[in-house]
Amino acid sequence: MDQTIADDIVDRTSAGLCAFLDASPTPFHACAAAAALLESAGFVRLDERDRWPAAPGAYYLIRGGSLIAWRTGDSTDPAAPFRVIGAHTDSPGLRIKPNPDLAREGWQQLGVEVYGGPLLASWMDRDLGLSGRVAVRDGTGSSTRLLTVAEPLLRVSELAIHLNRGVNTEGLVLNPQLHLAPHWGLGGTPGDLRAFLADRLSVGRGDVLGWDLMAYDITPARRIGVDRALVASARLDNQATCYAGVGALIRTSPSSGRQLLALFDHEEVGSVSERGAQSTLLATTVERIVLAAGGDREDLLRALAGTIIASGDMAHATHPNYPDKHEPNHRIAMNGGPVLKINNQLRYATDAVGAAAFELACEQAGVPVQRFVIRSDLPCGSTVGPITSALTGATTVDFGAPTLSMHSIRELCGAADQVMYADALTAFLTPR
Repeated sequence: MDQTIADDIVDRTSAGLCAFLDASPTPFHACAAAAALLESAGFVRLDERDRWPAAPGAYYLIRGGSLIAWRTGDSTDPAAPFRVIGAHTDSPGLRIKPNPDLAREGWQQLGVEVYGGPLLASWMDRDLGLSGRVAVRDGTGSSTRLLTVAEPLLRVSELAIHLNRGVNTEGLVLNPQLHLAPHWGLGGTPGDLRAFLADRLSVGRGDVLGWDLMAYDITPARRIGVDRALVASARLDNQATCYAGVGALIRTSPSSGRQLLALFDHEEVGSVSERGAQSTLLATTVERIVLAAGGDREDLLRALAGTIIASGDMAHATHPNYPDKHEPNHRIAMNGGPVLKINNQLRYATDAVGAAAFELACEQAGVPVQRFVIRSDLPCGSTVGPITSALTGATTVDFGAPTLSMHSIRELCGAADQVMYADALTAFLTPR
């Protein structure tokens, strides 16, 4: 572990991150966990249907699995620019179908659909819980309720090697329709998920109107390694950035200008939704902040012209068993500091101007900077950065924290990195 960071600070940050991850098995829960932290720091929730206050303050809103929080600062200039941190709340995995109840070969199973691009093999032979939100009848209308079943309820069992002799040499091949349905009981007739949900929510079976449910690994987040230098958990991509971003925003002050945190849902499937990064959520929120401050559209455009967005998503650490998969001049070390992400095909939005802003923030925070470039013969993933950059016209920089096993059911990051990550984001929001 990086001994330049006090052990108690690393311990405190890691404990907070692990608690946040454990409380956030879905994007909806991540927003609730972030809201709890924000409210404890004095942030006030606003309803998008209401007229927003003109007074400077600290506010947030939630739209489904997305959250935006901001400080308006003490400036009276409606055209004052923003410093923005962007991240996403969702992770790849298995989501429950609308008619999920199955019975095959004496087993009760649930039908699932693959969400995003998970490492499917990592989901095999795991103790899985069930979590998400459920729409229930509420008088003449409906409302949604968060649900977490943190019990070993589901399991996707792998085929024994005796029946798949080539698995260790040819690799595990999984058909999403045939091989991923988890079992949750024994019986020749299908189970009844709707009745199960009704019982857990103390409502009638007919009052369960719909759900956004997903399986999740119930293994808690934890420190690992001989020197406890690492954090292992589900959903580090990208809830580690969400946690760091919330902490950074809380640590800012009203005198530091306008700061905004945007946590988007649906990044793993393209961000095209009413609450994804390709929606109007960020743009309309920024516009309403300007209008509430007495500005007009001219002030909005002036504010965006000076705005800088830091798009945070986890970065690939150099894997010791696969060093040939990494660009040789851009090695990324665990606990080596935040990572600037650069791609000339614009899969990342970083350019020289954005990179300079982030480099200066890391310099201000006293943390090192690493630089990630994908091998020229491999395709590159992407983030919300290019999307928010295109929709707002704001200078944008992509960055992350080093990670191994990205998109596995259980990922790995550095404990000291999380301290440096939050410090760099705090400095980005409050440049000197």
